[in-house]
Amino acid sequence: MTMGDDVTQKARARAGSAMLRSGRRGLAILGVLVIAWMAGLVWFANRIPSPDGTVVPQEATDAVVVLTGGPLRLKAGLELLEAGKAKKLFVSGVSRHVDLSELLRTAQTSPSAVACCVALGHEATDTAGNAAETRLWMEHEGFHSLRLVTANYHMQRSLLEFRYAMPDMTIVPNPVYPDSFKRSHWWAWPGTLALIVTEYQKYLAAAGRAWLLTESHDLKDKAGH
Repeated sequence: MTMGDDVTQKARARAGSAMLRSGRRGLAILGVLVIAWMAGLVWFANRIPSPDGTVVPQEATDAVVVLTGGPLRLKAGLELLEAGKAKKLFVSGVSRHVDLSELLRTAQTSPSAVACCVALGHEATDTAGNAAETRLWMEHEGFHSLRLVTANYHMQRSLLEFRYAMPDMTIVPNPVYPDSFKRSHWWAWPGTLALIVTEYQKYLAAAGRAWLLTESHDLKDKAGH
């Protein structure tokens, strides 16, 4: 073996060793990220409101806001309106092909009983859109507080979006509890597990977006001064 061959072999050995160390570091980082993600998922799931462990404040607000996604939400919103918990009910994210009469029929409610106090929003296509649409309606009505009605698994992300869009508004969470969502032992129910994972991923995306927008605004304010 010549001296040149020996140098080449040592160089290859060093390169291989460096690649191995780099691979191990990559696996370690990936393992930490997976553990952090799973811990966050458990934290998120444990914070989902439950019928037995959630106390809903009973004070009246200016408005009740229902996010579309099932008759249970609309029914709860109408009951709150009829109970005098708000002056008006706003339903956000309604299809443009659905009018108030049709929507109330699905909730088995007479249009004449509540038509004066129910407004529909047709612009929103996602939760961030719900928040933006609601903010415009609240400002138009001159309202400062709302009771937010959506499914329990959707509430954390909804509150995040609404509090970002309306930091000066008072927002009271009022979750509803679909029978199909198995809050207890959620990991043992494939449908519920998949729903929680999806909501958690969307929650992380919404939180990241809110943080980036806040940082961007702060930088613009500093640049302006």
